[in-house]
Amino acid sequence: MTEFLRMRLLQNLRKYTLLCVTGCCLAACSPGRGLTPVPAYDPIQYRLGTDDEVRLMTYGQDQLTSDFRIDSAGNIDVPLLGDVHASGLTTRELGQSITASLRQKAILRDAKIAVQVTAYRLVSVIGEVEHPGQYAYQPGMTLLSAIAAAGGFTYRSWERYAYAIRQEGGNTVTGLLYPQNFVKPGDVIKVYERHF
Repeated sequence: MTEFLRMRLLQNLRKYTLLCVTGCCLAACSPGRGLTPVPAYDPIQYRLGTDDEVRLMTYGQDQLTSDFRIDSAGNIDVPLLGDVHASGLTTRELGQSITASLRQKAILRDAKIAVQVTAYRLVSVIGEVEHPGQYAYQPGMTLLSAIAAAGGFTYRSWERYAYAIRQEGGNTVTGLLYPQNFVKPGDVIKVYERHF
């Protein structure tokens, strides 16, 4: 092997070693490393929670149709019934619960209640977005659409994933959300800053 080829091979070896070491260092410095994804959220299985607003529609009894906000205890205050637990229920389950209560108390014999969500809990987006703040949740909202609502990424944003704090069954969980993942109402999302 000639001296020129040996020197060239040694230069290339140094260059590739430096690239590998740099790549490993950058991977070790990536924000949120070591976190696992938050549990997947299915927007079709939506469960009511504090600060959601719902409309109760009573068929044939328009005077009982009204809007309610779910309070911090997870209840709505329904006329003639008082506090009715709503948090953790689907809209269908809440409608069935109110229907059963109206029939049981003999207030309406043939009660038919439908429940519709009129305003969802807010989603908070902080960190490296143009306009950090709280934004209205929309059914089917993904991480990317939540960031778009906040004005999009800044030039310093880490765009591969974000940090999320989520309520799951009475517990607070933290982890990563990827751009295509569904956001859950009430999520707090932090967009990381790039370090390089």
